[in-house]
Amino acid sequence: MADEFQGLSIAVLIPCYNEEVAIPRVVRDFRRALPTARVYVYDNASTDRTAEVAAAEGAIVGFEPFPGKGNVMRRMFSDIEADVYVLVDGDDTYDADAAPRLVRALLDRQLDMVNGARVTDIKEAYRFGHRFGNQLLTGLVQHIFGKQFNDMLSGYRVFSRRFVKSFPAISSGFEIETELTVHALELRMKTAEVATRYKDRPEGSASKLNTIRDGIRILRMIGVLVKEERPLAFFSTVAALLALLSVALSIPIVIEFMHTGLVPRLPTAVLSVGIMLVAVLSMACGLVLDTVTHSRRELKRLAYLDIRAPQWPTVAMPAANADVYPLGRPAAQPQPAWSGAESTAPVFPVAAS
Repeated sequence: MADEFQGLSIAVLIPCYNEEVAIPRVVRDFRRALPTARVYVYDNASTDRTAEVAAAEGAIVGFEPFPGKGNVMRRMFSDIEADVYVLVDGDDTYDADAAPRLVRALLDRQLDMVNGARVTDIKEAYRFGHRFGNQLLTGLVQHIFGKQFNDMLSGYRVFSRRFVKSFPAISSGFEIETELTVHALELRMKTAEVATRYKDRPEGSASKLNTIRDGIRILRMIGVLVKEERPLAFFSTVAALLALLSVALSIPIVIEFMHTGLVPRLPTAVLSVGIMLVAVLSMACGLVLDTVTHSRRELKRLAYLDIRAPQWPTVAMPAANADVYPLGRPAAQPQPAWSGAESTAPVFPVAAS
């Protein structure tokens, strides 16, 4: 294992806020799982000893004063240089032993992102509210941008250098995972999803995720991304709704005019015309912004291509591909039995660029 990724620069990125209890084990486990990697812990203005205990375990410690996971990740992506980036939360809920498998999937198949889909039977680890919210928001993104991921909000991912250095992070909080997913889908990057073990937090550690508040923020981010990446669909929908409202207001006025030849409700008539004009303007905005978005997408693609792809090591592909599925989750997903041994969890969809 120690020589498996020899010569490849791997960085393990761990954004942290008040994880004094969990972070020592996270650092130890990832240093053991990826002996040649550098482990970075970025402290997001913690009020406990997160930075001190992480440094004591051998992590390279950085600091981000602006609160929010998105702000920390933006800082890490800009500061740290590597060929492969492993992103994981500092709460000790993700399986470090799966890291070599995720990195190997990225290298073997020359991908830009591997998403670690969470699998667990522990209800306390993955509460119903979080699970339901994840399924709802992931389904919404699948419907709008494409069905490549089944666990959009996972905090366990592996990236290529091209992905990290071309990612224009704008999020400040937990909605960063949504932005990462949409970025990959919009540029049609090569991606995969691999099932990984998900476990409960260690005793004495508390979750920073608020189901309702952060769910609303993620939903708002999806709306922003739809407006930015699908402006024609967004503004044409607004135009259609406004046009329907305008027609609904005008129907009784037109009927009355046909019977009497008079327009007694002039303010309603003016309102109806005004709403229809706004609908037309909305449609025009959608057409103009669609052209702008197309140009922006081309520029992002050029920025992605401007980053030299690493010389991928020559590796032997797996002897059997029984666990590799075509696009879409299989009808019956096998649930691995966790006994501490290496998982044989399946590799899920690959999006070809």
